[in-house]
Amino acid sequence: MTELPAEEKLIEPDLNDPSLYINRELSQVEFNKRVLREGFDRNHPLLERLKFLAIYSSNMDEFFMVRVSGLKQQVLLGINKRPADGLSPREQLVAVHRLVSELSVEYTQLWHDELYPQLIEAGIHVLSLEEMKRRQQKKLSEYFEQDIFPVLTPLAFDPGHPFPHISNLSLNLAVVIQDPATEATRFARVKVPSTLPRLVPLKRLDPDELLMPTVQKFVWVEQLIAANLDRLFPGMNIVAAYPFRVTRNTDMEIQEEEADDLLMTMEENLRQRHFGSVVRLEIVESTPKDIRELLIANLQITHFDVYTTSAPLGLSSLWELHRLERPELKDAAFQPNFPSHLRSGESIFSILRRQDILLHHPYDSFMPVADFIEAAAEDPQVLAIKQTLYRVGPNPPIVRALMRARANGKQVAVLVELKARFDEESNIEWARALERAGVHVVYGLIGLKTHCKLCLVVRRERDGIHRYVHLSTGNYNTVTARLYTDIGFMTRDDDFGSDASEVFNYLTGYSRQQEYRKFLVAPVNLRRELTACIKQEAALGKRGHIIIKTNHVVDADIIKALYEASQAGVKIEMVIRGICCLRPGIPGISENISVLSVVGRFLEHSRIFYFHNDGDPTMYIGSADLMPRNIERRVEVIFPVEEPELRQNIVDNILRIYLRDTEKGHYLQPDGSYIPRAAQANGSAEPFNSQNWLLNGHTTAQPATPMELLAKSDEPGE
Repeated sequence: MTELPAEEKLIEPDLNDPSLYINRELSQVEFNKRVLREGFDRNHPLLERLKFLAIYSSNMDEFFMVRVSGLKQQVLLGINKRPADGLSPREQLVAVHRLVSELSVEYTQLWHDELYPQLIEAGIHVLSLEEMKRRQQKKLSEYFEQDIFPVLTPLAFDPGHPFPHISNLSLNLAVVIQDPATEATRFARVKVPSTLPRLVPLKRLDPDELLMPTVQKFVWVEQLIAANLDRLFPGMNIVAAYPFRVTRNTDMEIQEEEADDLLMTMEENLRQRHFGSVVRLEIVESTPKDIRELLIANLQITHFDVYTTSAPLGLSSLWELHRLERPELKDAAFQPNFPSHLRSGESIFSILRRQDILLHHPYDSFMPVADFIEAAAEDPQVLAIKQTLYRVGPNPPIVRALMRARANGKQVAVLVELKARFDEESNIEWARALERAGVHVVYGLIGLKTHCKLCLVVRRERDGIHRYVHLSTGNYNTVTARLYTDIGFMTRDDDFGSDASEVFNYLTGYSRQQEYRKFLVAPVNLRRELTACIKQEAALGKRGHIIIKTNHVVDADIIKALYEASQAGVKIEMVIRGICCLRPGIPGISENISVLSVVGRFLEHSRIFYFHNDGDPTMYIGSADLMPRNIERRVEVIFPVEEPELRQNIVDNILRIYLRDTEKGHYLQPDGSYIPRAAQANGSAEPFNSQNWLLNGHTTAQPATPMELLAKSDEPGE
């Protein structure tokens, strides 16, 4: 056989080629773009559209506090490590700045051209002081005098007064003052206290005003302060006041190995968070050059760190409007399904002896999970409860149940993850409360975050000791259980119980456990086993089929394995809510991979991994995203779904439902951008909203009967 000339030989593609990967930071900005654009969707009720603008604003705050600050630190320290996409930290910062600047135009447009005028139409007026009647202005001045003036602290800046510290995410006024005696111009800073409502409601101040009940008026608190600055600087001429806002680096570096007490170390780091370096300055367009330069010089930033807008700063405060009692302007309330076989009053332990329970939140109620832990706290046959807590939220009933369990004489051990970002203070508070109740509290492992969602109940029964296990993709948090889509699973399976015990021994003691019966545990065996599942499908070629639903895909080695499976002909369908560094649709590399992102009413949070396995499917559910941090630097658990009917129900009534979404689904393109699925289908696809389908009574593991659906009320969920 004649050998082909060298130039005609097929060249194997290099899967390390940076062009095959999307940058993590740019992908995260793309996700926030999709969140922002939900605010333009008029199919959402008005206050829900406002909610998406508030979420976008808070998401970008966190992005700068953590991700941009990390890139800036790398540049400062001369670290030039490049991710799989090949962009240096400096190149990433330039690209982020360009994208965020472009998005700020949409951000401003959404507020000024869309939401602001429609709020007025709905009777919600966010007014300037000039638009107020004289009597209203007088009422506002009285409110300023009584409620605002006492808490304000003007801070001068001159040779005798150093430039004041500007706290993270605080709203401030840069005030220009002229001394009439000397005609000298001075600068001062006035902080807008976060304890005050950002939007001051006029109705509360002027209850006798004859307005229609549906008309509500507000004024921005910074405008009210600016209009009364003469009270703070008596005898001075107020030249002007310009709002500005600062974002600081809050990504704490914890030297865990050197810490004598992790809890005390975390508390100290939280105090230091307020003094991180500045990574972003937000100003209004009217800010003159001299004030801008003064802020840049004293905050020790560059012009590159400045973002200018004509919209109000810090629109995460729009949550204040979302809390208004205007149900006609919000999503319709819904009652989560409570599975019929859990309503009989029979003990949860008796039910679990017969069958496993799978719940799809928020469509299925979170109450069975709380009931499981509360039942364990009260049951005299329960000997011990062990649980992980990552984000528990305010006033958590599950934490209180664990305290009651200890008061009832049970052994209770809880791992509270103190390093759960932005929940550190809440977790410290509940860790101390649990300790005071006599609970054995562990704070986590050195060098790792404990992110798995796991509860183990040990119970004495007639035939011996049995273990009951709850696992989930989401936190033990009754608030987020109504806002995030997650899957919870309860079982009495012996292997699950044994694996759960081994995980807790790993968390609370010393363990080199390398193998588990059924669990895939990071950082122990999760990468190895998931990669083996992908390679097994690749060996099947065109008979292979993989479906993955998760929040993020970043890990380069996992992406390479998926590329290799695609090259072998495996059909790979992915539902990835947020960051995705994999480029789908590249000929010869990933043409068999599709990536769909669904952004809607609920935050997609469940993680499901399905492998067809030549007709004998394998499915895992759990807490881990496909990111290096989850696989290598966190304790994660994913677990198999072994019951064939249950597994098929998840495929049919969760995975395929999301893959059908033509209303909220966006397809990832090879260039890293997203196209609405409806636009890609050129209007030929029937409109289908996956979350609405699930809301309309289509539950997952235990479908509701027609009578149960009729019994549902229109009242809000628990």
